[in-house]
Amino acid sequence: MRREDPGLDAGRLWSARASTAAGAVAGEVAGQVAGEVAWRPGVLEEGLLGTSAEPHRGVLTSGAADQLAALVARAAHAPVGLIHFVQAGRLRLYGGWGLSGSWDEIADVPVEESLAGIVLRTDAPILIADLSADDRVPGGRSGAYLGHPIRDQHGAVLGICCAGDNAPRSWTADEVAAVAEAAQVCTLLITEQVARHEIDQQRRFLDAVLDSLHDGVTACDADGRIVFVNERMRAMWGEAGLPEDTLPDGLTDVDGKALGRDDLGVFRALRGDHLRDEEVILHGPDRRTRHYLVDAHPITGPDGHTVGAVQAVQDVTRRRRVERFRTCELAVTTALAEAPSIEAAGPRVLEAVVGTLDWVHAELWLVDDAAAVVRSAARWSAPGWQADIDVPVDLTYGTGLAGRAWQVGKPLWIRDVGQPQSLISEETAKSSRLHAALAIPVREGFETLGVLTVFADTVEDPEDELLALMSGIAAHIGQFVERRLVDDLQRQLNRSKNEYLALIGHELRTPLTSISAYTELLREADEHTLLTEGPRLLEVIDRNTNQLRHIINELMELSALDAGHADVQLAPMDLAEVVRDSLAKARAAVDGAPLVIEEELPEHLVLPGDRKRLRQVVDNLLGNAVKYSPDGGHIGVTLKAAGRAAELAVSDTGLGVSTDEREKMFTGLYRTSRARDKAIPGTGLGLTLSRAVVTRHHGSIELVESAGAGTTVLVRLPMDAR
Repeated sequence: MRREDPGLDAGRLWSARASTAAGAVAGEVAGQVAGEVAWRPGVLEEGLLGTSAEPHRGVLTSGAADQLAALVARAAHAPVGLIHFVQAGRLRLYGGWGLSGSWDEIADVPVEESLAGIVLRTDAPILIADLSADDRVPGGRSGAYLGHPIRDQHGAVLGICCAGDNAPRSWTADEVAAVAEAAQVCTLLITEQVARHEIDQQRRFLDAVLDSLHDGVTACDADGRIVFVNERMRAMWGEAGLPEDTLPDGLTDVDGKALGRDDLGVFRALRGDHLRDEEVILHGPDRRTRHYLVDAHPITGPDGHTVGAVQAVQDVTRRRRVERFRTCELAVTTALAEAPSIEAAGPRVLEAVVGTLDWVHAELWLVDDAAAVVRSAARWSAPGWQADIDVPVDLTYGTGLAGRAWQVGKPLWIRDVGQPQSLISEETAKSSRLHAALAIPVREGFETLGVLTVFADTVEDPEDELLALMSGIAAHIGQFVERRLVDDLQRQLNRSKNEYLALIGHELRTPLTSISAYTELLREADEHTLLTEGPRLLEVIDRNTNQLRHIINELMELSALDAGHADVQLAPMDLAEVVRDSLAKARAAVDGAPLVIEEELPEHLVLPGDRKRLRQVVDNLLGNAVKYSPDGGHIGVTLKAAGRAAELAVSDTGLGVSTDEREKMFTGLYRTSRARDKAIPGTGLGLTLSRAVVTRHHGSIELVESAGAGTTVLVRLPMDAR
């Protein structure tokens, strides 16, 4: 119990105001003391000694501080004992014994209003036997005072430990020593608390630094117990971080060997190993693979013995992915550089893409503008992937994943093709076990040349890095396709030029020679010869003249079409009607000849086209079929709609064209060796002119395999306006 003596005014004893001069000196001393304790800013204010609102909390709790004050009073044989500290020029009371007044009156007072100012000014213990007789104390005061400074470990004054009496008295040596010892106890308590506070601050600082690192950090003690796991480590390897008895599932080394607890870097370091950039791989349940580099080292104590170990784990998944992406681009570039065509390069390109993404299937589609479809050019499935994926031969514009990517002209990411509205049939998605899908248009400039599609067997969310990689690969493919087209056109141009130079002499020289020879005969003929042979000679000259005119007209028209000077007026027209009219003309031309012409035509087939130009194409094809068909031959003409394209096929049972000559037939003035051997008349410009017209209609024309002997020419024309 606190002993209170009503005869002693402890508040007056403690808070007696000094004179103005003494107050000024005390204020100066208080400022000096405040400066001396500034070596550890905020220590007192941050809880070591509490706050003014809670004066009992801090180094000395209310019970401990009051008990120490009671011991001071008893040891000094005084009715009052007090312990207080200096904070910001004020005295804060932390423990008291024998107080007769209110605690609040003296719990927080200015230094200059207290007797402690004398202790602070002299920086030494103060013994006052009679307050009324001491010049340092204002008049009207009575009693005795014994004060001793409380210092920190550096000697700076932090507070006062004092005893007081209401009557004058002499202080014995034992009483002085008792108060001094009490002050030393306060110093020890403060020193210990400050040290603990500093350690706690350092630990908090270290924890904050470690938790802010991008690397995961784990530490264990000498017995292998995990003593620290930072937040990054927990985020990387689960909420538990690194438990004592469990590990994340799927943790392996670079060779795929599963790792146990003793294989982890922190425990290897505990056994004395020093690890630097050792790679481990975490295969997650979602098939996502994470790559980590581990540094681990033992922690050595002052005596040289190992007291623990620490490891730092760095997530290098993105770095590894970038490296793989670069490898993939290199593989794609190499495949394209070494392949003669995109069909040959396609499987290697898709293999590199599938391997890089850890997906299971990829497809490459090329646009056929004439047929308004994308055609399958290559496909690749991951080794061991047993799913029987049904890949159609072609997809129409806007249909399926590839067709829609062609239509919208931008990448399409399907999170799960098994969901409705995924652009892939439910049966295909279910049977193939495919889920995520990505389609990237293959472009060159503003033109879409094809579509690259890849599929995963898991549900995947869009990733910007993956989209960037696939867009880059699609750009490489687009440049390759465009370059091959340019190379083909250049080769065709060179071949056409050479063939033109080689053949034009024959095609033009032959009729000119005939005209010149027969003109000379007419000039040298006598009257009788002119009358009898003249009409026949003039007929030969006229026929060769018309042949020259026909060659020149076709050359001029071909040049105009190639240069874009010849107009092609596109308007809705019925191609079936044009073919019927051309067939009627062909039948009239071969009337009576042993030649069969059959057709399979729809009633109507309307598309945007130039009626005059397309009639010219049909006439050329039928004319060639008639010209090269032998007696008893058969000519077939079919017209049908295939998707959004019209397909016209004209076949005959004539001489046929060898495989290596098929493309040459469209280069101008080229005639097959069989036609030249049999001296079948012709200029070799018909198919070249037909291709120019069809190309201006955004279509295609080619010679295809025939069911038997002979030749089949296939023309595709888009049924939609372009």
